[in-house]
Order: sequence, then C-alpha cells, then structure tokens
Amino acid sequence: MIRKAVLPVAGLGTRFLPATKASPKEMLPVVDKPLIQYAVEEAVRVGIEEFIFITGKHKRAIEDHFDKAYELEERLKSAGKYELLEKINCFENLNFAFIRQKEPKGLGDAILCAKPFVKEEPFVVILSDDLIDPEYSVLDEMIKIYKDKKAPVIALEEVSLNEVSRYGIVSGKQTDGFYIINDLVEKPEPQNAPSSLAIIGRYILTPQIFKHLENLQPGKSGEIQLTDALRSLLEETQIYGCIIKGKRYDAGEKLGYLKTIVEFALKDREISCQFINFLKEKLSTIENH
Repeated sequence: MIRKAVLPVAGLGTRFLPATKASPKEMLPVVDKPLIQYAVEEAVRVGIEEFIFITGKHKRAIEDHFDKAYELEERLKSAGKYELLEKINCFENLNFAFIRQKEPKGLGDAILCAKPFVKEEPFVVILSDDLIDPEYSVLDEMIKIYKDKKAPVIALEEVSLNEVSRYGIVSGKQTDGFYIINDLVEKPEPQNAPSSLAIIGRYILTPQIFKHLENLQPGKSGEIQLTDALRSLLEETQIYGCIIKGKRYDAGEKLGYLKTIVEFALKDREISCQFINFLKEKLSTIENH
C-alpha cells in the first residue's frame, strides 16, 4: 500500500562545518555506512522500493552513492572481493529520483517539492538525522496503524522537558497500540509545551498534506514548517502517533553523532571486541591521569 519514501536531504548541515562545507551531512559515516544508507535500508525492510530525495547544492555525492560505480565494481571483481561487491550493489532493484529544492525553506517546503512524484499515493518521510536501531522497525508499526486507520501517522518519543524546545510536540491521548493526536506545537518553550511527546523523523503522510503546505505562510525563520501543516491538517482528518519502543540515535549534532558511532561500533561483529578493548585502554589511561 505504501511504495514511496521521501528523504529530505537539502539541509546545509551547519552543525558539522567545516566537514559539510562541500560534502553532505547525510554522507557522514557511521562505522562503514553513511547516514542516508541506514535510512534507505530501514525503508527497504518494510517493502518500499521507490525513493525521492529532496536535494540541494553540494548534494551530488548522495546521488553518486546510490548509482552504479563501474570502475570500482570491476576492480572488486578482478580482486575476488565479492562480499564487498555485494555490499555496494544492494540497491540495484530500487528506484531513485532526485529533486532539487531551490532554496532551504524548511522541511515543509522540502516535502512539497515531492508532490509531482508522489501524486495521489500515501508516502513515508524519513529524516536521516534520526537513526533508529536497525533491529527495531518503527516503520512497520506505523504502517500497521495506517492500514487500520487510513490516516497520517507520525513517530513519537518521550523527551525530557528541557529538550522540548528542539522538537515539534504533540498533545492527545494514549490508546491501545497508538496515540490519538489533538494538537501539535513547533518547538515550544518548556512552560508552554502541551506534553513531552516529541515528533521524531518518521512520518506516514497522505496527499492531503500538500494542500496545507501550499496554503501555509512561512514562519518567523522564513521556513515552512511541517508541524504547522500537520496542525492545519488536523482540522480535516485525524492524525495518529506511534510511540517508538526501540532506541533512536540523534546524529544531527556532534555529541549525538559521536555517541551513535560508538553504539554502532559496539554492535558491529567484525570490530566490536577490538573496539571494546580500545575503549577500556582509553578509559584506564584517563583514570590514571
């Protein structure tokens, strides 16, 4: 029922400058894969085969990453490195489209750019900054809710009150298996937050959202916020929430990104033992000083 995923990747990545001056933030590696690949693999696991990337300037590396690399493939073949060849050819049966966002006008505008490609189908939106533990599929849970309710579904996570100003925050009520949303607020101050349930980077949206994005005026920052469009959409249809049960890694800022690398390195069968020994040595050295 849901065949398409939209991946907004047009952001400037200023938190990681100078590394992102000419290279996309989404191509930052976590062990041996870039952030954007984890997002695509997450969608593939729930059967999605069509991907729309909303790109911007200096994002060509993302397109190249999902394209054929003939010279590299021939070198791997001649060297008998078929395991590596399989790793870089794992996207051959998928369809990718790349749409340029003319200027960075917010997440809402990025999603609006996908309208000609999405047409009249429901679609998934994945923000690669929010890396979900690959052993847990929040998208699978969200799709089950969508199939039952035939309405938009957004992923939610409980955050501390001092963090609510970083997120879109919802209010509503918990029921058996899902959350019924009755309001959404973009980045409220803690004293004004309707709850501590934050919207994280996974959405199932219907084409209805485009009308609300088109009619939305830019906010104070000059950006079109998806949360504001969802709030408008609430007047037309119910929106449901799915509270995640697995772990989310915030790779959108430096400390969170470093924590993500450590966590994924500890899960990597090839290097985890050696990495643990390295960490023990470093901690021992720090303690001795």
